This record gives sequence, structure tokens and C-alpha cells, in this order.
Amino acid sequence: MSSDRETSTHFGFAEVGLHEKQGLVDDVFHKVARRYDLMNDLMSGGLHRLWKDVFAAKVRPGNREGFRHLDVAGGTGDIAFRIARGAGADAEIVVLDINGDMLDVGRDRAVERGLRAKVEFVQANAESLPFPDASFDAYTIAFGIRNVPRIETALAEAHRVLRPGGRFLCLEFSQVAVPGLDKLYEAYSFNVIPTIGKLVAGDAEPYRYLVESIQRFPHADEFERMIRRAGFRRTGFERLTGGVVAIHSGWKL
Repeated sequence: MSSDRETSTHFGFAEVGLHEKQGLVDDVFHKVARRYDLMNDLMSGGLHRLWKDVFAAKVRPGNREGFRHLDVAGGTGDIAFRIARGAGADAEIVVLDINGDMLDVGRDRAVERGLRAKVEFVQANAESLPFPDASFDAYTIAFGIRNVPRIETALAEAHRVLRPGGRFLCLEFSQVAVPGLDKLYEAYSFNVIPTIGKLVAGDAEPYRYLVESIQRFPHADEFERMIRRAGFRRTGFERLTGGVVAIHSGWKL
């Protein structure tokens, strides 16, 4: 956990200056942007698609008039496209990511899917969102919050830009809750995933960082407390696949 008074944080298992982490994370995603979705398929055996389906379905935009949605750290568009397909004609879906390479992939995919007019792409920082207070009906972030240097700041910003009655949803790796599966999952993560990264993306180091960042992320109950401290109410979380991932939620009331 970090605060504005702290001067260091973690980058995987390494301790780094707080001001250094964002640049290091950016470098990771510059390296993996074009292979990001392929690697997700290989690393999860395709399960990430099911997790994202369950996650996006919780937004339920329907045909709400003037519905506005913000997907943070969603550069390649995976979550935004799912939400856009279920939203009304006048819905506005904004994808925000700090990494321009990831956004370039998302824009190309939006054109391929005929969704470019419905989805906007913005390059900005989750810790300093370039939107007025009470701008959105829903906020999602999938597999991105653990890469933010100041998680509390990002959560406060999520609360700020949501309208009263708006919902916060976060999909993130969590702690395996099935005895025996936890050891198998840990062995797979530290030994197999970096090897796949080396073979497919040409570099094992970004994937070693991603695995380490999962280990350093707060446990599900602690992260729920962080969400509550940011001002959200009716918070909770749902574990999927034995706790490999969890969906956290909260409401701005």
C-alpha cells in the first residue's frame, strides 16, 4: 500500500522509487502491446475471455439514455467492446490508458469491429483522470489496478468521476482459495508464464514482472477495505476459478 507521503513502492518483487514505477510499467506494456491478447489466451487457456464476459455483463448498460462508461487501463478494448455491444445507440464508452501503444491496438480493433464511432480512446493517467466530477455511470478496470503506483489515488479518482448511483467494478488476479491448486498455480505462474513470454513475445521479463505483481497485490478482503475507504458503499467481491481472479464492486451512493 502507498500514500502520498511515501517515496517508494514495489515493482514486482523489487522496491523502486514511487516516481519510477509508472515508467517501468509503461516499458512493460510497450514491449507486450501487440502480443498482449495472444499472450492472455496462452497464459489463461482462454479463461480470460470467460472472466471478461462475466465482468462486463455486470455493467448492464441496457438502453439507458445518455449512458456513459469509463474503462480504465483498457487500451486494447477487450472490456469496452463487450459493453458497447450491449449498450444503447447513444451510449458513450471511453477507454482510458496511459500507454499509447496499447491504445493504438485498441483503435485498430475498434475499426475492425465497426465500433470506432461508439468508443473513444483517451491517453491519460488513472491517478489523474481528465474528466469533471460525476461524469460517468459506470467505471471498470480489468487487470490494471495492480500496475498503478498509488492505488488509493486511483480509487479516489474513480469515486470522483462517477455519478451518484454509479458503479465501480474491478477484475483482478487474486489468491487461489482451493487447497493444492494454489501450489500448482504458483508453480505454473513462475515457471511456465515467463517461458511462454520468451517464446511468443521474445522477452520473459515483462511476464515475470506481471506474475510478481499478482503476488504483491493485496488480498481480496484488504482490497475491498481500500475500496470502502475511497468512499464506495455496498462493496463486495466474487471469486472466479477457485480464486485465480476476483471481481470487486462498489457503488457511489
